[in-house]
Amino acid sequence: MRAAAFGAILVIIYTALISSADAITKLIAGGYSAPQLFCLSGLIVVTLCAFADRHRSQQRGFRTTCPRAMALRAGATVLAAVSFFYAFRHLPFAEVFLFIGLMPILAGLMSGLILGEHVRPAAWAALVAGFIGVMCLFPTGLGAATMGHGFALAAAIFGTLSMIMARYIGRFEANSLAQVFYPNLAIFGVMALALPFVWQPMPLADLGLVVAYAALLFGARWLLVVALRLLAAYAVTPLMNLQFVWMVVLGAVFFGEFPAPGTYLGVAIVIGSGLFLVWDQFTPAGSRSTMPSLSWRIPRFKTDP
Repeated sequence: MRAAAFGAILVIIYTALISSADAITKLIAGGYSAPQLFCLSGLIVVTLCAFADRHRSQQRGFRTTCPRAMALRAGATVLAAVSFFYAFRHLPFAEVFLFIGLMPILAGLMSGLILGEHVRPAAWAALVAGFIGVMCLFPTGLGAATMGHGFALAAAIFGTLSMIMARYIGRFEANSLAQVFYPNLAIFGVMALALPFVWQPMPLADLGLVVAYAALLFGARWLLVVALRLLAAYAVTPLMNLQFVWMVVLGAVFFGEFPAPGTYLGVAIVIGSGLFLVWDQFTPAGSRSTMPSLSWRIPRFKTDP
C-alpha cells in the first residue's frame, strides 16, 4: 500500500515537471528545429546522469541486463520526443492533451501484450470513462485531421511504448538511472547527425530555456521510472492526465490559450478514473477478478533475463 501511495505521489510531481518541459518545447518549437533542442538537451541530461551516478553512495554505472528492451525503449523515446515536438508546433497546447489522454487505453493494451498485466473488467471501465472524459475536453470534435493530429497520435503511441518498456526493464533491474541515460544518449546521437543541417545561433535566453528543459526532463523521467516500478502501468498513465491542469495554467499564462468551459467536466471524469485505478492498487490481489491470459503475449527478449 505504501509503495502504491508513494508511486502515485511521484507521478503527480512528474506531471508538473513534464508539463513545464512541454511548455518550453512549445516556446522553442516556434523558432528552432527539433534536432537543435533535443541534441543539446540530450547531451545535458546524459551529463546529469553521469554526475548523479558519480555521487551515488553505490556507483552502479549504466550496465543493463536487458539490452534489447533498453534499445526498444530508447528508440520509442526518440520517436515520441520528435512527434511531441511537432505536435506542439502545429496544435494548441491544451489540445495535445487529448492524445495524452489516449495513453491509458494504449497502456492497457500494451500491458496485456508485453507485461501480462491483465486489467480487471472494472478497471477497463475506468479506462473507458477516462477516454470519454478526454473527449469532453473538446466538445466541438477534432474536425478535419491535420498533420499535427498525426504527430500527436504517434507521440502517444511511442510514449506509451517507452513507459511500458521501462516497467518491463524494472522487473529485472533496479538501476533506474540507466533508463534515463540510454534514451537520452539515443536522442543526442540521432539528433547530432541532423544538427549541422539545421543549426541556428541561439541567444543566451534561449540557451537557458534549453538547459531548464533538460533539467526538468531529467527529473521527470527519473521519477517516472521509479513510479513505474511501484504502480502498474495502467494506473500510472491515468494519473498523468493531471497534466491537463498544468497545461491549462501554462497555456493561459504563456500562450493566451483558454479551453472551453465544458472541458472541466471532462477533467473531472479523467481525474476520477485515474483515482479509481490508484484505489485498485490497494485492493487485495485475491479479491481481484483478473481477465483470462492472452495466448498471444509477446515473449521475453532472448538476450534479456
